[in-house]
Amino acid sequence: MLSNTLGNQLKELRIQHNMNQSDLAEKLSIQRQTISAYERGISIPNIFILIQMADIYNITLDELVGRKQLLK
Repeated sequence: MLSNTLGNQLKELRIQHNMNQSDLAEKLSIQRQTISAYERGISIPNIFILIQMADIYNITLDELVGRKQLLK
């Protein structure tokens, strides 16, 4: 099983935006089961899906994947 840090982040963002897995899957034109697999850490979305998710949530890719800003 892959690290589930990304999966947890994706689930939290989806819930914060008041969407269920089916809602998000429809917006991304993918199956609900695929969203479930992402959130459980079974698979990882490709970059094109990540970009679409960031657009849906109106955030950057860095924010989407939980990347912290580097201190200068």
